[in-house]
Amino acid sequence: MPGHRSTSAPPSAPDTVSDVIRWAVFSCVLVPVVLVWYGTSLAGATGAALGLAAVTAACRFLLRRSERCAARCGVQRGGRHTRRRTPVD
Repeated sequence: MPGHRSTSAPPSAPDTVSDVIRWAVFSCVLVPVVLVWYGTSLAGATGAALGLAAVTAACRFLLRRSERCAARCGVQRGGRHTRRRTPVD
């Protein structure tokens, strides 16, 4: 039957945290290059890169911690609770 899906394996959720971190790392490299290209000093660009790297590391830590907590508390990916129903469900 067309459109019939097998229920043997649920579709896997994309790892959005890894995607966010990849883009953040890309920005940590790209921003200083653009700053130097447009005439900012090398020290200023290095400072911007270090600042972005620190923010990226903190965000990665918080995102991973949030995932672990959500897994422990029974929250599915995407923010939907599995244990109780809410009025918007």
